[in-house]
Amino acid sequence: MTTEFGVELGDGRLLHAYDTGGDGAVVYWHHGTPNIGEPPVPLFDAAERLGLRFLSHSRPGYGASTPAAGRSIADVAGDVAAVADAAGVERFAVMGHSGGGAHALACAALLPERVVAAVGISGLAPFEPSTAEGFDWYAGMADGAADSLRAAREGRAAKERALGAATGEEDIGFQAADWEALETDWAWFDQIVPPALVMGPGGLIDDDLASAGAWGFDPAVISRPVLLVHGAIDRMVPASHSTWLAQRIPGAQLRIVPDAGHITAMRQGAAALEWLRGFLVASA
Repeated sequence: MTTEFGVELGDGRLLHAYDTGGDGAVVYWHHGTPNIGEPPVPLFDAAERLGLRFLSHSRPGYGASTPAAGRSIADVAGDVAAVADAAGVERFAVMGHSGGGAHALACAALLPERVVAAVGISGLAPFEPSTAEGFDWYAGMADGAADSLRAAREGRAAKERALGAATGEEDIGFQAADWEALETDWAWFDQIVPPALVMGPGGLIDDDLASAGAWGFDPAVISRPVLLVHGAIDRMVPASHSTWLAQRIPGAQLRIVPDAGHITAMRQGAAALEWLRGFLVASA
């Protein structure tokens, strides 16, 4: 049973947090864009089998979490530390999907004394460091996904205009198998998007501005074990992003999943939890 609770921060903001409870080792879940922070229900059976507990929160601007305009990816570390403190959790692993991937990596980089290991699935690479090294950040992206992130690179006003002009018919890069997964084993995703936008698109805008802007940390400083999982045919966030991150993060493991897209890569979630459990048990 998932418990929901509020965490008041020192700056007066409130975070809406989630805890599946129990005395198992903790995996801190970082949700995608635009979602609320509810832990991934399709992975509950695997978590129970492995003796794991999920902890999470809705990022600022989503659901009942107070907005924080101008937030960076790095800012998530302080929020996660506050939620973990409120839940009485000292050490944990982190796992994020899509827009949550970078946030999981931020915690591994900035909370090394608390984060045991990290998993990022279908996540972006940082824009400026990668493009400075000759990486084509937009290569392989569907037009709708690339246009959305190009607008974010131009700033809030451009991103708001792009959202206002969106028709819903844009090609965001989902494969046929992704759409099928959203109707079957990962239909849960469709349950966490509407409540994420109940207060408007602010959380989504802030997420994209943070993802396309300066992250506030260098993935190369991560010293904890990292597993990056990516679908080989992902057109929303191409697998080249995880490949670049794997080359940047010391010792990172990379799993490119054949025939998997942006959503279907999450079918590797149970295996990723098992990977994390090994490090959690070793650190206990």
